[in-house]
Amino acid sequence: MHSYHIAQHPYHIASYFAPYNVTTDQAVSPTERSMQNKGEYMSSAAAVSSVAMPSNIPSSPDPEQLMQSRSDYARKGIAKGKSLVAFSYEQGIAIVAENNSRILRKIGEVYDRIAFAGVGKYHEFNQLRIAGIRHADIKGFAFSRSDVSARSLASAYAQSLSHVFTHELKPMEVEILLAEIGAAPDGSEDRLFHILYDGTMVDEGFQVVIGGETDAISERFTSSVGDKKSLPIEVGVKFAVEALSGADRELKPCNLEAAVLDRSKGQRTFCRFTDADLAKMLDI
Repeated sequence: MHSYHIAQHPYHIASYFAPYNVTTDQAVSPTERSMQNKGEYMSSAAAVSSVAMPSNIPSSPDPEQLMQSRSDYARKGIAKGKSLVAFSYEQGIAIVAENNSRILRKIGEVYDRIAFAGVGKYHEFNQLRIAGIRHADIKGFAFSRSDVSARSLASAYAQSLSHVFTHELKPMEVEILLAEIGAAPDGSEDRLFHILYDGTMVDEGFQVVIGGETDAISERFTSSVGDKKSLPIEVGVKFAVEALSGADRELKPCNLEAAVLDRSKGQRTFCRFTDADLAKMLDI
């Protein structure tokens, strides 16, 4: 027989006998090996748990701070845009906005007696406008045209904006306005609904300013209008333009966008003013 030394074998045959104790030539049972592995795992787990974790890592974000950060972010984005003014006049509701673009409109028609206006990021409030038109068309087709109201549409907008503000990482940087005129000649059924970036919905009465320098423009417009709830359209447009421009600027018709909901026009009440119309009203 040939003598064979284990250590000289290139593959070290002893490795094939791992379940055996090579010193005593006694087999190690699976239960004993399992207990050995478990003991090694518990020792390593104890070593890991003994390492001190950094104390400055928060377990979860503070909800109040998170909502405040989102509000600040949305308000900063909206403040960068241009403002608009909406007010009641003798025949309905007028909306005047500062807008240098002839293509990207801030004001539009949603349904027969309902108008939409938005400030902030154009692509975001334009998506909302299109969704509102589809919502109104479907509801009017399924039920009746008279069942479509600015209040129900504003509630849908508020729910959508609130969901985005609460659940999404980035809130929508928009504020929108829904205007609706009723059948009453005195304007008692007219409505202006202001929906904020977080879904807050406000019934604004007979006049409102949204976007940009809201407080300063609102103060200028209110001081010009006084306590009047209805104005001639020419006077109202002139007051709105003066409030939007302020003392150190002059806005021309090419810098403006204006439209009305005129109850005297029948079913389709939305009407957009041209530059010539605005020039005539402003005596330019």
